[in-house]
Amino acid sequence: MGRVDSPTPVEERGPADVAVRLEGLAKMYGDITAVAGIDLDIATGEFFSLLGPSGSGKTTTLRMIAGFELPTAGRVLLDGQDVSQLPPYERDVNTVFQDYALFPHMSVEENVAYGLMVRKVPRDERRQRATEALRMVRLADYADRKPGQLSGGQRQRVALARALVNRPRVLLLDEPLGALDLKLRQEMQVELKAIQQDVGITFIYVTHDQEEALAMSDRMAIFNHGLIEQVGPPAEVYEAPATPFVAGFVGTSNIISGPCAEAILGATGVFTVRPEKIHLGGLDEPIADGYVGARGRVRDVIYLGSDTKYHVDLEAGTSLEVIMQNVATSSTEALAQKGRPVLLVWERRHVLPLGASPSPSGEGGCGPGP
Repeated sequence: MGRVDSPTPVEERGPADVAVRLEGLAKMYGDITAVAGIDLDIATGEFFSLLGPSGSGKTTTLRMIAGFELPTAGRVLLDGQDVSQLPPYERDVNTVFQDYALFPHMSVEENVAYGLMVRKVPRDERRQRATEALRMVRLADYADRKPGQLSGGQRQRVALARALVNRPRVLLLDEPLGALDLKLRQEMQVELKAIQQDVGITFIYVTHDQEEALAMSDRMAIFNHGLIEQVGPPAEVYEAPATPFVAGFVGTSNIISGPCAEAILGATGVFTVRPEKIHLGGLDEPIADGYVGARGRVRDVIYLGSDTKYHVDLEAGTSLEVIMQNVATSSTEALAQKGRPVLLVWERRHVLPLGASPSPSGEGGCGPGP
């Protein structure tokens, strides 16, 4: 695919604007294409996420930026310098992994300062920089503890401090929160974003968790089968997905195509509408100008506490998912909707056209688009 950039055109950027540039970057493992020739610019100081399912090429791309993998074709440029063939230790980047890789016999401070010791940084400077890094991650009071005395979130912050202590131009994070439980993971998302804003370093973050990417990123790239399908700020990617794959992978989306699009929308093509944009009401509910209405029957109800998901089979021949907040609805009232005939109503402006055939990951549709 062609180059996908942030709003500033490539030709208008100077070296200081771009921390990482990928040009035609590709990686083959025998006959298997892991990354299929991507072009991407990541701005200095950005929190940038590489998002996609397993096997989509995001981790391989990160490893090529780090130097753990050499590209089959294309280039990796850091601050305008081609580093494609340089080993990791000659690149001004550091990587934080999911497994932390802390030395259990060393104290927290010794773990953080280890890389500086290998580089023969004087002892006093090592200690000063380790203390500064631990202060950044709010662990200055834990310097003398061993990793085994820390929680999972604290160990992750130690790993982050160890990477930050080297003052890299770019910090690479490979699913660093994947081993944490949901509540701790959400807390660490806030922590990581705050730390990144404090230090001003470019973060490149690999994840398969859509909510994580939406919550933390300045911009994100959506990977699929070794290619990038869309790049943009989280709100843009979510509100205006460029392809059926993006619509189905980033959050949940309903895909409406073929005869169903003609029956429901009076249009031909492939369209998407987000479940939370749809209102579930009674059959006698009026449909105002600028709105779309579709009759159906509730097949399934999934009560989630603050929200309820409804799967509705439409008379037009497809199924849509509806997500409604339980502002004034009890679980009993929500679950009682199963089997009832309903009218789904949503604003026409929330119907977005997509430029390709439906993806298997999308919801809805009743056959391929024309």
